[in-house]
Amino acid sequence: MRPFTYERATDLGAAVAAMSNPGAKFISGGTNLLDLMKLEIERPTHLVDISRLPLNSIEALPDGGLRIGAQVSNSDLAADPRVRVRYPVLSQALAAGASGQLRNKASTGGNLLQRTRCPYFYDTAAECNKRDPGSGCAAIGGYNRMHAILGASDACIATHPSDMAVAMDVLDVQIELLAAGKATRRVPIGDFHRLPGDTPHVETVLQPGEMITSVILPPPPPGRQVYRKVRDRASYAFALVSVAAIVSTEDGTITSARVGFGGVAHKPWRSIDAEAILNSRPATMATYWAAAEAAMEYAVGRGHNNFKIELAKRTLCRALAQAAQAS
Repeated sequence: MRPFTYERATDLGAAVAAMSNPGAKFISGGTNLLDLMKLEIERPTHLVDISRLPLNSIEALPDGGLRIGAQVSNSDLAADPRVRVRYPVLSQALAAGASGQLRNKASTGGNLLQRTRCPYFYDTAAECNKRDPGSGCAAIGGYNRMHAILGASDACIATHPSDMAVAMDVLDVQIELLAAGKATRRVPIGDFHRLPGDTPHVETVLQPGEMITSVILPPPPPGRQVYRKVRDRASYAFALVSVAAIVSTEDGTITSARVGFGGVAHKPWRSIDAEAILNSRPATMATYWAAAEAAMEYAVGRGHNNFKIELAKRTLCRALAQAAQAS
């Protein structure tokens, strides 16, 4: 690990001001950043510790939503009674991620900002446009079983690893950001993460020095919420494919539906095409399969990950059937 300096931020203003230091990085739980520093993939010269800032509460909002502080741990968020009852898709997604020890340390903001777990990104001897722009993408011609089938480019086929972000995508959360000079803005989660295009190293719309302060959960949508994750083993594994689904039915007809995928793209993947098929259609397997076909219409396999296309369709059908059953 390379030498670096360290400071613990005492308030929000001091935290964002400290980012004027060239090479500065925020550190919270550190569950991703420290690993990357040890491998010399991330090379900050100055760490700004924001873990003690007053951003660790979950606050009820007047409209019935919740404001989640960026420092709320994944464990605390998953266990909060309001989240478990009103946003079960989020609680289920969080519980499916990593291990209990990591969930105790990982923060809400850090989870959104974690970087890909592509093995070529972690291997400094391999070509990786995300780690070293312009060097190439070893995954495209390499072993790409875990890689993207949607939204990828010739520059990068990595996937975003977060379970939490997939659930937040179907819940239409807003991300609150703070910059120097106390400038604030909100970004819908669907616009927060970027697709790779020609610049896969630019992963979010965060501006230099900006920090996530909170996540806004709007009032829960109608219908039953389900998170379904398919992985190589029952715990401590990233998704091959995951699905977040929210389905509302009346007299056997789907009145509203939201669908999001994880493990298939560079960002949480909201399937508007699947949602359009589902709305006002019978809650039957034929409808679910039509939605699955629409969701994967433009999916592209790269060899080892071809199976993900069929797996994503089947996982979506199972999730929709489960959600519609008791909605």
